[in-house]
Amino acid sequence: MPIVAHSTYVPPPFLANGHLQTLLPALFRRVRGVIYERERITTPDGDFLDLDWAGKGSRHLAIIAHGLEGDSKRAYALGMVRALLRNGWDAVVWNARGCSGEPNRALRFTHSGATEDLQTVLAHVISTRHHDELALIGFSLGGNLTLKYLGECGRELNPRIKKAVVLSVPCDLQSSSIQLARQANQIYMRRFLMSLRQKIRAKMKIMPGKIDDRDYGQLRTFKDFDDRYTASIHGFADAEDYWRQSSSRPFLKSISIPTLLINARNDPFLAERCYPISEAEANSNIHLEMPASGGHVGFITFNHQGEYWSEARALSFVK
Repeated sequence: MPIVAHSTYVPPPFLANGHLQTLLPALFRRVRGVIYERERITTPDGDFLDLDWAGKGSRHLAIIAHGLEGDSKRAYALGMVRALLRNGWDAVVWNARGCSGEPNRALRFTHSGATEDLQTVLAHVISTRHHDELALIGFSLGGNLTLKYLGECGRELNPRIKKAVVLSVPCDLQSSSIQLARQANQIYMRRFLMSLRQKIRAKMKIMPGKIDDRDYGQLRTFKDFDDRYTASIHGFADAEDYWRQSSSRPFLKSISIPTLLINARNDPFLAERCYPISEAEANSNIHLEMPASGGHVGFITFNHQGEYWSEARALSFVK
């Protein structure tokens, strides 16, 4: 059933609003009990990626990709890891370049289409670990990366990768960027731009003359940022070219393993083109679930375990 007709998610009373669902977990959720062991791996271009491992040698491993300006310590990542551990899985969260607490070595940084970094992580995991079954889980930008990677690989995907779950995915980057530029979403846009500026200033210290933040205060949208930085640094013509090449929606038709895509209908980050109904209808491997509520990486649930609906839903799918 490619389209999940009736989602089981029901928000708590008075918390159905998309902005509340987005902001409350990001600001106030605390997840305890997860202890990571860090591993640093080298990328083919001489940079590094930091992997944070949790588990006790299960046969099953989930490989988790975080969202833009996130990391392995975000509540949504910790919550998913904790739920996996409770259900007998191991987990590893890979921190994108520049997101693990120190600047990366190269001028480049993470972006929505950088599937070569996910490939580096998977190649390392597959060659050095002995889990029988792998599942990919991605949030927001990490979800877009995961879907794009699965589509790029198609039927050539490593057979140990059995399933995938992605949540709150801007699978059409252009429409999502326009959506975030709306006045109602300025709180998110300003926060992203402030965080990205800190990363740029950190790079300025270690590679002076190669990057700068002159007139950065004039940037107002992702188009401004991607035109100035993402496109020029990573070899795209402009922001539109970057969005076109990096959006995962065109790759959905080639995904060859069961994949659950959960995008809430009230997600303030997502425009209509981020709900790929026609692609899900055309590919029986894509299970598209669109709860009426949930916000962006929200899906709040109150229970004694502190486990959110999205975590239980992901576990039920990969198991």
